Amino acid sequence: MSAAYDDDPHTRPDPQALFEEVERVRARMDADAAVLFAHWQDWIDRPEFVESARNLADYIALRRFDLRLLQDDLCTLGLSSLGRLEARVRPNLDAVAAALLALAGRPAPQRLPSREQMFHGRDRLTAHTEAIFGPPAHGAAPRLMVTLATETAEDKSLVRHMAERGMDIARINCAHDDADVWQAMIANLRQASAAVGRPLRVMMDIAGPKCRTGEVITAPGFERLRRDDTLFLARKDFAPIDIYPAQATCTLVTALDQLRQGALVWFDDGRAGGTVRHVDSQGALVAISHAPDKGVRLRSDKGLNFPGTPLGVPPLTARDIDALDVVAAQADMVGYSFVQSADDIALLQEELVRKAPERARQIGLVAKIETPQAVQELPNIIASGAGRQPFAVMIARGDLGVEIGFTRLAEMQEEILWLCEAAHVPVIWATEVMARFVKKGTPSRGEMTDAAMSARAECVMLNKGPHIDKALDWLKDLFARMATHQDKKTARLRALHSW
Repeated sequence: MSAAYDDDPHTRPDPQALFEEVERVRARMDADAAVLFAHWQDWIDRPEFVESARNLADYIALRRFDLRLLQDDLCTLGLSSLGRLEARVRPNLDAVAAALLALAGRPAPQRLPSREQMFHGRDRLTAHTEAIFGPPAHGAAPRLMVTLATETAEDKSLVRHMAERGMDIARINCAHDDADVWQAMIANLRQASAAVGRPLRVMMDIAGPKCRTGEVITAPGFERLRRDDTLFLARKDFAPIDIYPAQATCTLVTALDQLRQGALVWFDDGRAGGTVRHVDSQGALVAISHAPDKGVRLRSDKGLNFPGTPLGVPPLTARDIDALDVVAAQADMVGYSFVQSADDIALLQEELVRKAPERARQIGLVAKIETPQAVQELPNIIASGAGRQPFAVMIARGDLGVEIGFTRLAEMQEEILWLCEAAHVPVIWATEVMARFVKKGTPSRGEMTDAAMSARAECVMLNKGPHIDKALDWLKDLFARMATHQDKKTARLRALHSW
């Protein structure tokens, strides 16, 4: 135990001993951060990200320590407990060290940070957010992104109406429709932008190698997949239904080549799942162990996830590369599905340079974090992406929740928010935000709480639905309220009038 601590809980911590503890932590942080930054240097040729990359390296190195006892003692002395230093690691450590020296009766060092230095990281995050999302239309509130329905390609009034209600960014899901439809959507959005007198951004979200059920066949009387059933994932040809009464082809056949006995398989966004019982030349047999009591209807075009199984497929499909023609010519940013490494980032960057050499570095890149591998590689993904162009991270909570488990999702979305703030990189909070409200027109209590939590991100994504206008109105009001109480992790202590 450090000399800063005492076995007697009533003893006040010694400022000098705490200062020495902070300096030991800093020295180890410096060494580890230097190694991290050196690893990233070849990826970073965007000057405005260099300082942010150094802060990210500092943060990762610092968080390798368990600082909880140190936090308690700093708090006892009325000092910062380091719990909100993400965007400003070194200035925060400098301020704490200077305060500890003052309490110990020693002169403060020259490194005492100014107010400008303390909040410079916050300003960097604001600048990086504007670089990719454009200027804010609702004060400091998160930008509002809306997925466009196919009808918006034909009906200009739908897009203008959403723009008038506060939409900042339009998302085009390239898994649906085609280039003609996408271009019509963009044209209508540009007209809506001119009509409302403010810039609206376009994100084209390329689909990636999404694995889904293809053709489905079931035995007579088999209606729903339940616990203790089996599902046969066929490579191509079905087996006799009297042997396997529930069967579906897999659209990503190469995924079946990677499966082994005991591997996890989830179906329909995690509504049902189980483990692989055996694999043969025809396909994989999955024993279902998780499903709702009423079961899940087996249908085509439902998502398949294989947590823990490296699929070994490139993140860019032929369809994605074709979609990049429109991205390169007309989009403001591209959403990158199933990115898992810095090499994946480089692959997309190379394609953008090939298709649009003059503006490739101006196109924003949004890395969608959907797998455990992407979480593990997130620092490298950030450095390679933000090091070369405007960059953001999307917490794609749908697939990510299935891949890492729903019990870990809440924890992981917090850690992603922290890491991105340390890198001064904006975050998009996505998947099922106010989903019931958008579809039915009335919110649940849980989704309103989730929406309030989303205010800590720089952008919030809504999917299409008949009540999108009403949801946009409610979100703007909610975000305006939350902004007076919370800024990222920091509670803002405005005067309360409820009591």
